[in-house]
Amino acid sequence: MSQKRPVENGVSPIFVERWSPRSYDESSISEAELNTLFEAARWTPSAYNAQPWRFIYARRGTPQWQTFLDLLIPYNRAWAERASALVIAVSAQEFVPPGAKEAISTGAQSYDTGAAVAYLVLQASLSRLATHIVTGFDKDAARQVLGIPQNFKVESAIVIGRQGKPEALSPELQARETPNERQPLQNFVAEGRFGFKG
Repeated sequence: MSQKRPVENGVSPIFVERWSPRSYDESSISEAELNTLFEAARWTPSAYNAQPWRFIYARRGTPQWQTFLDLLIPYNRAWAERASALVIAVSAQEFVPPGAKEAISTGAQSYDTGAAVAYLVLQASLSRLATHIVTGFDKDAARQVLGIPQNFKVESAIVIGRQGKPEALSPELQARETPNERQPLQNFVAEGRFGFKG
């Protein structure tokens, strides 16, 4: 365990041990392995049980792989090209509640989809897979080339694979290939009233 990430307040180590590396080992990943991650996301709580998350993916070695890689900005593509899978997370902006005829917005689509991504990456960690969530990609191009309808919001990309050696990265990225720190609780938790600076 890194000294930068001590376990505090009785939390399970799974939350502290998960981090977002950029070095991957170029191995392949099976559909069964990916489906385990998507199954975890399936059980995410959601407002009205709308389940707005949708995941579109490509695996290394498939015809779609280069299409997904090309969506990433050059900085991210340079390291993500060694990953095993790329996933684009999108959220449905409306749904038709049971028994209703008209579609509504819950107002929680992005929130719920973010929670589903969190479930996915925690399951990946339990499955000894590494993940890195990125927003540095062309969302408009993703919408076009992946056929994403306008009533879905493009949220994030998720890089998935088995962690590789830092030496595979540029010197600049090697220096960053370590778990980062987190703010103390008092910076984001307050009882009774908003009491934060900024």
